[in-house]
Amino acid sequence: MWNKGRNLQENNRGSLSPDGQNIGVRDPRLLKDDLWHTHVDYEICLQTNSMCFRKKSSCVRRRYSEFVWLRHSLEQNALIMELPKLPPWNPFFSLKNAEQVVQRMKGFQEFLESVLQRPFLLSDSRLHLFLQSDLSITRMSRCALGKTKYTVAEAIQRSSSGYVSGLVDKATCDSDCESSSSSGLGLSVDTQVRGSPVLFLGS
Repeated sequence: MWNKGRNLQENNRGSLSPDGQNIGVRDPRLLKDDLWHTHVDYEICLQTNSMCFRKKSSCVRRRYSEFVWLRHSLEQNALIMELPKLPPWNPFFSLKNAEQVVQRMKGFQEFLESVLQRPFLLSDSRLHLFLQSDLSITRMSRCALGKTKYTVAEAIQRSSSGYVSGLVDKATCDSDCESSSSSGLGLSVDTQVRGSPVLFLGS
């Protein structure tokens, strides 16, 4: 079922692109928040030679609402610069629909590729936290403002070790909707604790 999606992402592996970086969105995964709510997250893998990034290779998992948050955050910093659009939010999105999944991953990837081509946006610490840490929306926002016990560099360097997670308390889950616009202009409530994987038949 996922051959088309896998082939799409395989093209991003290997040698870096002429601009010295590759980014890929792959491996959609259904997670259970609670008895009634689920969400889908995706693996984002970055390879880069850019001096702007602390890690030259990294992989994190992000969900739709976190992409919405990133776009809104970058828009605040971009002033009059027009930002790329996100794939439209679909209330009937399903992992059973391979075409929907592939199109959403493609849209996410095109959004990130466009963002990485804009040098002005590379100075935004929220972009770096989104791409190279496992912090939630609330923690990324607070870290970028210097309101956490750890710095942006520490969050990125130690995110995979669980060090940062040990510095903050756990909180509750959220819904996976953007607030008002499929272009990603709205903010959504954050997920502090990511759900547990759900075995999805047919995936």
